[in-house]
Amino acid sequence: MDVEYDVIVLGTGLKECILSGLLSVDRLKVLHMDRNDYYGGDCTSLNLNQLWKRFKGEETPPAQLGASRDYNVDMVPKFMMANGALVRVLIHTGVTKYMSFKAVDGSYVFNKGKIHKVPSTDMEALKSPLMGLFEKRRAGKFFLKYGLDDNTIDFIGHAVALHRDDSYLAEPAIDTLYAESVSRFQGGSPYIYPLYGLGELPQGFARLSAVYGGTYMLSKPECKVEFDDEGKVCGVTSEGETAKCKKVVCDPSYLSDKVKKVGKVYRAIAILSHPIPNTAESHSVQIIIPQKQLSRTSDMQGKFIAFVSAQAETDNPETELKPGIDLLGPVDELFIDTYDRYEPTNDSSSDNCFISTSYDATTHFESTVMDVLSLYTKITGKTVDLSVDLSAASAAEDDV
Repeated sequence: MDVEYDVIVLGTGLKECILSGLLSVDRLKVLHMDRNDYYGGDCTSLNLNQLWKRFKGEETPPAQLGASRDYNVDMVPKFMMANGALVRVLIHTGVTKYMSFKAVDGSYVFNKGKIHKVPSTDMEALKSPLMGLFEKRRAGKFFLKYGLDDNTIDFIGHAVALHRDDSYLAEPAIDTLYAESVSRFQGGSPYIYPLYGLGELPQGFARLSAVYGGTYMLSKPECKVEFDDEGKVCGVTSEGETAKCKKVVCDPSYLSDKVKKVGKVYRAIAILSHPIPNTAESHSVQIIIPQKQLSRTSDMQGKFIAFVSAQAETDNPETELKPGIDLLGPVDELFIDTYDRYEPTNDSSSDNCFISTSYDATTHFESTVMDVLSLYTKITGKTVDLSVDLSAASAAEDDV
């Protein structure tokens, strides 16, 4: 704590750990602190005992649920687009050598009361009940965006292009990651996932930072950010000691007076004894429920762990999450989680505080990485070159 650092990073969430790794690779002197005694922050992965303690206090999990160590339950569940920004950052930094991945079995969409597989090949598209024969011909020209009916636009816009609401319909057409990602690995899905849970991701980038000289301190209470007379950050105090620094990177919880609430996310975590019905016995899937299917203004988002996520629109999480929970079949255990979303309000060029935004309800990491890259540019004045050789990453096709 008696050393002056270029950057002090507060919180070991994924965003903060990616930035810590990137800045350490740039040979900046980085101190990374966390009030918790574990890595991951809000996006950690919990074993069964930890999950039970968080939601049910000191109760003991039922024996029929199995060994606690067999569970890795993500608190911010997301998949990785196989051709997406996070994969490119992993390859760019070499963090792929610390981790293993698997290809997700499939992507599904809820349409007219039923679950359907999102077609990933020409043959699947021809057989898909999502569109009639004539509509399939028109869909072949959907890039022109003429003549498609509402249901086709609905599943293409949300289950393929991955838009969270219908505002994209008023915007110019742009390329989608879906086609490039679905062709990366066999299995008919554009998604991959770390074999041992998303908690592996922050730890991988933390290891990268340490290799390049980053210093880590967990279980550091308070972590009070200090400012000089001009309002610029000058250090961080914890347990009576102050570490000096030029810049601070943190999640919203460390500088609550410099952020504003922008929304809330509801999430159901379900433990099942079976795959989700109507998904071809798939062990890992995504199901998109487009907003029009539920009269919402935004979309809802394996022993088996199932997550149902939605951007909150009312004060009743059970009601909002019910359409997704109803698709799961019999549920052994159910946990309801809610968390507020924040974004920074400060001028980082004035106070040298670089605050990440809270994680959203999307099922992928694209917005997460865009926030990281934006912060990196603000901190360093540089951009990260993500034109990498994607063949450097691979994912197992077999289930764990």
